[in-house]
Amino acid sequence: MEAQTVVNTGFLEKPSMNRENARLGFCGAVFIMLKSALGAGLLNFPWAFSRAGGVHAAVTVEMFSLIFLVSGLVILGYSSSISGQSTYQAVVGHICGPAIGKLCELCFVFNVFMICVAFLVILADQLKKLSISIHGLITGSTGNEMPYHWYTDQSFTLFLVCLFVILPLSIPKEFWIQKYTSALGTVAATYLTVAIVIRYYTRTVPEGHLMGFWASIFSVIPTICFGFQCHECSVAIYSSLENKKLSNWVIISLFSMLICLVIYTLTGIYGYLTFGRNVAADVLMSYSGDDVLMIIARLLFGVSIITIYPIALLLGRLVIQDPLLRHRETYETCIRVALTAVWILITLLIALFVPDISKVISIIGGISAFFIFVFPG
Repeated sequence: MEAQTVVNTGFLEKPSMNRENARLGFCGAVFIMLKSALGAGLLNFPWAFSRAGGVHAAVTVEMFSLIFLVSGLVILGYSSSISGQSTYQAVVGHICGPAIGKLCELCFVFNVFMICVAFLVILADQLKKLSISIHGLITGSTGNEMPYHWYTDQSFTLFLVCLFVILPLSIPKEFWIQKYTSALGTVAATYLTVAIVIRYYTRTVPEGHLMGFWASIFSVIPTICFGFQCHECSVAIYSSLENKKLSNWVIISLFSMLICLVIYTLTGIYGYLTFGRNVAADVLMSYSGDDVLMIIARLLFGVSIITIYPIALLLGRLVIQDPLLRHRETYETCIRVALTAVWILITLLIALFVPDISKVISIIGGISAFFIFVFPG
């Protein structure tokens, strides 16, 4: 899911395929793949399981999709090796021609843009619940609601976060803070999975209605595409490997996807079994505002999203900015700041009117399918 928000600042610099820049080992590659795939999509998996007709149906679709997920990664690694290109778009453009390459760039920008919208929708949800938690801590109340005040409205707080935190982090050419927060998304995802399993076994209320509808089995596919998506960064990861043997890349791809499968499946199963068909599209919204385990999860995801959003914006901005700067290098700073401000403003406005994360994921999942199933083919 966080494929566009990779990795290591070196990957934003289009590394070459020569051995001097190939310093990534097996464990490092697996960790980066996990960091790229594990993220905000995890919050939607219990809801997707409920829509897919239950545990058996959803897991069946997951296992079937895993074949294509791993196959796509292997194909991209092989294509990178024969083309000598080190970015996803460059590989597609080199092998499929400039027209398909431009289509790939457009899909890439739109995909990154919608991922930014998804991040803000999730951040707004967490701000709402955290406001309730803080209100309860101050007043001693235990309810899941609080009196309305304009300064506690999630739209206002989200605007402040965008203005004073996300915007300053997004303006620089390079995202220096990434080196300090590279593992945060993986930590947040792993913590959430453990917390959901614990809450299932310690719950004091009966589980929700579990009857599913097999007719909706394929509704889980957009969530799977969004969650497991790490294909855009896979070419950059492959090009930075010390050992570029295809067999090594196959093992890295398979091992990474299996770990993701375990984390996503456990979250989907236990989140669904806890709330049944009443589970929210963002599973954290189903838990009480005074649940300490989930307050920590909200804080982890909130900080993770705040630090990841600028990376996604940077990658999208680079694709848009490059053609504009070919003949106007002197205006680089103005163009960069303007693009950043407009990007944040538009994603914020869209996020404020999106009812829940499932609406955004249904769109992102469709675009992600191009990077997972179409372009590798």
